[in-house]
Amino acid sequence: MEKVAVAAIVTVAFFFTLSFSGVESGSNLTGDSSIGRGPAVKGLCPDLIQRFDYPCSEHKVISLSLSLSPSADKGWLRIGPSSRLIRSRDVERTKGSSRSASTWTLYGSMNQSLGYILADHGFDVWVGSVRGTRWSHGHVSLSDKDKEFWDWSWEELALYDLAAMLHYVNSVSNTEVFIVGHSQGTIISLAAFTEPDIVKMVAGAALLCPITYLEHVSAPLVLRLVSMHLDQVVLALGIHQLNFKSDILAEILDSVCEGHVDCKDLLTSITGPNCCLNMSQVDFFLEYEPHPSSSKNLNHLFQMIRKGTFARYDYGRSKNIRRYGQFEPPSFDLSRIPKSLPMWMGYGANDDLADLTDFQHTLRELESQPELLYLENYGHVDFLMGVTANRDVYDDMIEFFRSLLGKSNSS
Repeated sequence: MEKVAVAAIVTVAFFFTLSFSGVESGSNLTGDSSIGRGPAVKGLCPDLIQRFDYPCSEHKVISLSLSLSPSADKGWLRIGPSSRLIRSRDVERTKGSSRSASTWTLYGSMNQSLGYILADHGFDVWVGSVRGTRWSHGHVSLSDKDKEFWDWSWEELALYDLAAMLHYVNSVSNTEVFIVGHSQGTIISLAAFTEPDIVKMVAGAALLCPITYLEHVSAPLVLRLVSMHLDQVVLALGIHQLNFKSDILAEILDSVCEGHVDCKDLLTSITGPNCCLNMSQVDFFLEYEPHPSSSKNLNHLFQMIRKGTFARYDYGRSKNIRRYGQFEPPSFDLSRIPKSLPMWMGYGANDDLADLTDFQHTLRELESQPELLYLENYGHVDFLMGVTANRDVYDDMIEFFRSLLGKSNSS
């Protein structure tokens, strides 16, 4: 099999952006806290890869954003084909997000982590940590204590960060790229694909639990937080960083759940039921996840739920006029995604975040007809952590990629 560059773009899974943290003492209003931040960070290589006896190296690249100076580091894992070489790539970028490269390489079983599975099938796998994660807090001029460091939402991840990832992988491997995304990773991917300069670097995309519209989200805890306007409260308090490992998170969730939402199974209250999780793996997963995110990102996602739109960030009518030249933020037009772009999508009936009605809305707006994998018993997290996802989901995804090898310049 010919080597193919596969960029598994690891971005925020939606349900982890729902947590938030409190204000530290003094003038630091980022929401950062040293309490309960998870394992001490040494780096992607020593923390995740070398313990599995894989060779690993780290690199940095600078990218730019229209709104910020050269920016924060993106963590990269490169999982080579047959040699099983893994490299960590810390790509400099604008700022941070919430799910990291660890998501795709976290589990002790190599036959259950998608990054290793793709590598074992001969793909050259690049996994990018998104801004703000513990692997990605660098910046050429800002500190993660600065408000400006966290002034972003998934829109910047789509239009600037994903573009930078694709440019970098394309320049190093001299090939088009296959993209894999889950949950908010699909929001970012689909928004980016509406931009001709970005989508031209993509040979195909596999999207798990695809999301663009969130009007029919039914997860009880999510709806409770939206109805409380929690996102707006956090911003009004001057909290810019959402630190999911802080002690205050447990207190806030307790107060939100008490008398309103059954949060005994917190994962189910946020994502809906999942059929196929190994709880020991979930516990291991939670040692590293979730990573920090931004309050603005939470606000953007809640805007989508309230308004039923797939659009850029809403700054309010007066600022929208100055920024966009119109009262409402522009929508991302899915019909702009080229019909020629091959796409594969996996979705389930028990997903309270990527709702079937919203998914059908997405399909109606696309010019193309993606290949679809529907699993009636699967929920939102099963596609990422299900004990049978390797055969239920990943085999079909890999067959899709292989079918493109002879049709793509990347073969």
